Amino acid sequence: MTTAAKDPARTLGRSPDRLTLEERRALTGKFVALEIYSPATLPLRRIEAIGDSIQECVRMLQARGLDPARFEYDRLPPPY
Repeated sequence: MTTAAKDPARTLGRSPDRLTLEERRALTGKFVALEIYSPATLPLRRIEAIGDSIQECVRMLQARGLDPARFEYDRLPPPY
């Protein structure tokens, strides 16, 4: 079992494109919150919340003092 499977929060701050093959397999189907792109902010595509549902991601963002409306929520697809 990979570290990401045991503790998905360890992926916070990382780009979904930088997850290892094993991490991607372990996290397939999880929802991730990524900051919405705007020319004013030009955010990096980093995972800011991860969970089994969008509601779980929203709770994680709120617990970190972040505004959930500034994020998009995507489901991680399989690595290939």
